[in-house]
Amino acid sequence: MTEKTRRKPRQARAQATVEAILEATFQLLESDGLTDLTTNHIADRAGVSIGTLYQYFSDREAILYALSKRQSDDVRKMITALVLEAPETSGVRAIIRALMYGPKGSPQTRLILSDALFRSGGSDEMSRQHYAFLESVSGQQSFNFPHGREAAFILTHTAVQLLRAAAGEPELQLNPDVLEDELVHLLESYIENLNARVERARA
Repeated sequence: MTEKTRRKPRQARAQATVEAILEATFQLLESDGLTDLTTNHIADRAGVSIGTLYQYFSDREAILYALSKRQSDDVRKMITALVLEAPETSGVRAIIRALMYGPKGSPQTRLILSDALFRSGGSDEMSRQHYAFLESVSGQQSFNFPHGREAAFILTHTAVQLLRAAAGEPELQLNPDVLEDELVHLLESYIENLNARVERARA
């Protein structure tokens, strides 16, 4: 079956089937990890036939990508809500917390989904995070600086990549509260440095 003819989850029943497949995948990742994750196991946990599963997803990787993309979308929506609901208080810390605690699951599950996201749509997904983060930060008066694309790239990618690295090194036993503080200090210091350089250039 080609991707063009693969069924799209437009009807409520079809959407419910897709949700069941994604939820089953998440549960299996949480309980058993990636090693024994197969489409047969996913279909069995979801309560659908393997044929039904393949009507919606071409393989395991496609399921992982769909699940990881949903996680990414949820985080982006969380960041957007933070800015829209409380623009006067939203800032770097709120965004860092959304990135740290928005994704569901254990650190291992989050890392697996992060890897799947990067394998299947890495540059596009990073751009989506990039613009969401940039829009949030740029909307704050205290962070109002004439930034270039390079500075914006550093701001958005630093947090995502460092958190991804932290999830991949659980043996370090990093304290999440301390990690949050350090990421906030890092990004706020960079923003202050950008502002200082702009002021020196104007003098």
